[in-house]
Amino acid sequence: MNIQQRLIKCITWTNWLLFGVGAVCGFLFFPGGVARGIFFGGLIVTINFHLLARTLKKALTPSRLGSHKVVLVKYYIRFLVSGFIIFILISKHYVNPLGLFVGLSVVVASIFFATLCELKKLIFKEAV
Repeated sequence: MNIQQRLIKCITWTNWLLFGVGAVCGFLFFPGGVARGIFFGGLIVTINFHLLARTLKKALTPSRLGSHKVVLVKYYIRFLVSGFIIFILISKHYVNPLGLFVGLSVVVASIFFATLCELKKLIFKEAV
């Protein structure tokens, strides 16, 4: 398995792990609005990540290389839908914006964690 596949696999698993742990901790330790923000933010960003990965995988398959315009249109549709959902969640006071921000940071934290893991592998591989 090459480094790109390992990174995607690590990020995917870490997304769901951080989402689950964050949601459970949010509901156990924070008020309802913050907990709902963590849950919905994590859910939105994790689903968006998976949909983007699926879109790119389909578009970059050698047998059926897709148009970059289709990828961009799907990306912007997801972006607009996500923005609309976030707007509704905040404007109707269903979630606390700080909790939503924490939830929306799940993928960033996953990417950071996966990068650190790969760096650790590279550094210790070089040291041996």
